[in-house]
Amino acid sequence: MSHITIVGLGPGEWKQLTLEAVAALNSHDEIWLSTRHHPLIAAMPAHLSVQSFDSLHEAFEDSLVLVQRIATEVLRLGKREQGVLYGVPGHPWVGERSVRAIVARAREEHLPIRFIEGISLIGPVLSAVEHDALAGLQVAEAILLAGRYYPPVDADRPLLVAQLHSRMVAAEVKSVLLELYSDDHPVTLLHASGTTQARTLILPLYDLDQHSDFSEMTALWVPPLPYATSLPHFQNIVAHLRAPEGCPWDREQDHISLRPFDLEEAYEVAEAIDRGVPGDLRDELGDQLLMILMHAQIAHEAGDFNMGDVITRISEKMVRRHPHVFASTEVADADEVLRNWEAIKAEEKTEKGEPPEQGPFDDIPLAMPALLRAGKVARKVVKQGGEIPQPTASFAAWLDAPSQETLGDLLLALATHAARQKQDPEDLLRRATTRLIAQQTKSAPD
Repeated sequence: MSHITIVGLGPGEWKQLTLEAVAALNSHDEIWLSTRHHPLIAAMPAHLSVQSFDSLHEAFEDSLVLVQRIATEVLRLGKREQGVLYGVPGHPWVGERSVRAIVARAREEHLPIRFIEGISLIGPVLSAVEHDALAGLQVAEAILLAGRYYPPVDADRPLLVAQLHSRMVAAEVKSVLLELYSDDHPVTLLHASGTTQARTLILPLYDLDQHSDFSEMTALWVPPLPYATSLPHFQNIVAHLRAPEGCPWDREQDHISLRPFDLEEAYEVAEAIDRGVPGDLRDELGDQLLMILMHAQIAHEAGDFNMGDVITRISEKMVRRHPHVFASTEVADADEVLRNWEAIKAEEKTEKGEPPEQGPFDDIPLAMPALLRAGKVARKVVKQGGEIPQPTASFAAWLDAPSQETLGDLLLALATHAARQKQDPEDLLRRATTRLIAQQTKSAPD
């Protein structure tokens, strides 16, 4: 009867096979393997014909294409009267991408499938590094981690990277991990854990790809950082502050009461940028992050949204509004990027059933500081080829007959002039004020 049996071959020692796996190997006359590069090959029963898909590995460099081709062949073999026995290293559901593809295709074609479990690579590695899996563990496939710009990792917990099969992949994994860990962070390279060929090497992260001993049975152990760095850790602190046993002041806050602090922290970030001191900017960004998490926690308690929702929405927005990065859209320059951004933004409003903006200035917040808002309005007017009425009076004339309306026109004219010069009026005035303070401080008597 047509069927597929997928058997886990464990780390590579015959004695590590389950009784069910041994029975399957003894009762079949043929087994197909993803690759013959497995220590158990030499111990296979003499009557068992061992076949492999090594030729497909050589023919297809693209791993996704390779996995689908293996799945196609396993399904073809499984449709025979005797079915097929397909052997994979370790456990069928730990790090064997072909199994996922085979199962998906078998379900579509209603082909019976059976799993025989085996000892996965995780157990022997945990024994080698003496770590309890339930004490916090992350597992990642090397090839998937290598394709990231930033590691999807919580550095407060240990990380196991499996199937570090080549020096090139090791170099890419190192590059990604260095976005989060220091160059000299100690890591452990483990090869063939749980077998007589097991080897372990402790080395600094920067040295990871300076070795040549890599295979499908090579794993990397990355211990946690000695200090807390993760967003969940900080979220827990904020939630604790808001809890009944937390801080009375933090528990009293709401969105409105925090609004002044939001503005204050934003200005302090701007000031840290102006000072040009990285440590100051780091600390001020932390204060600003606190405000974001406080608002998210308050919203979560009210049942409105949580921090995960905030991250989901901004992530989706960034991908959607950058089709030239995440899709096939081509752009000529940064100006076209901004035009596309505005067009996509308008489409989003329509999809959400929101009324379209009545004018080109509806997206400029009223709460924005007046001079900053004037500069943004002026830049839009200039960009659209519009004209801003010139003030009917000069500054000298205003001194003779001061009025609020005339002074406002003069300020707007200055903001418009700055916009034409591609200058930020808010920044210009801030710098001028700083110069005045410096002059007055210098000239003040001791």
